[in-house]
Amino acid sequence: MKPTRAQLARLVVGIVGLVGLVGLGILTGSRGHAQDRPLTSPAGRSATQIGGEVYDPVRGFVGGAWVEIRYGRPIRRGRDIFGLDDYREFLNDGAPVWRAGANETTRLISEVPLIFGVTTIDPGEYTVFIDLSADPWSFVLSSWPAQVGYDEANREALFGAFEYTSDRDVLRMPMRVETLPHSHDQLSWQFLDVTGEGGTLGLFWDTTLASVPFAIAK
Repeated sequence: MKPTRAQLARLVVGIVGLVGLVGLGILTGSRGHAQDRPLTSPAGRSATQIGGEVYDPVRGFVGGAWVEIRYGRPIRRGRDIFGLDDYREFLNDGAPVWRAGANETTRLISEVPLIFGVTTIDPGEYTVFIDLSADPWSFVLSSWPAQVGYDEANREALFGAFEYTSDRDVLRMPMRVETLPHSHDQLSWQFLDVTGEGGTLGLFWDTTLASVPFAIAK
């Protein structure tokens, strides 16, 4: 039985209304997602698990130890970051060293003792900086505590690299700086070539990779 014109009209109206509602949902949903985006550079986190004897599909390697780095992730936004004549001043932003990220201080958190070069650091949390004035750049670990949120009155912890002083440095180590064939739009710290003995900690941004090797202290 063929539908009448009235039935067809009601069907068309129903479809148009449904499409309109779906479109409205997409639009309002898009606005909602936009409103949820952070106003500052988003937070980043990278971690690796080393060791462990028994593998559990939920918990991973039981008995393994975690090494983690937390940082802010600035976006390149078309800029030639390390090609700028004043890139050191630009990245330091008035501080003596670079926070190696954006906004809050970069932090390295380890459950095991690590060896960087000839220096062994105990398990714990350290603040991370890069001295861009060194040639090659210097990887810096410091015992300065980090502020999670900025508190101007707090002089016992750092926000970014502001008020940093070298007297609390735990180690300084030359970094290997390489040029990559592809540009990374957003800054990223990653653990590379990890084994049960150690690995490499690397910072990617634009076409630059700056890295330092580390070992697990036995």
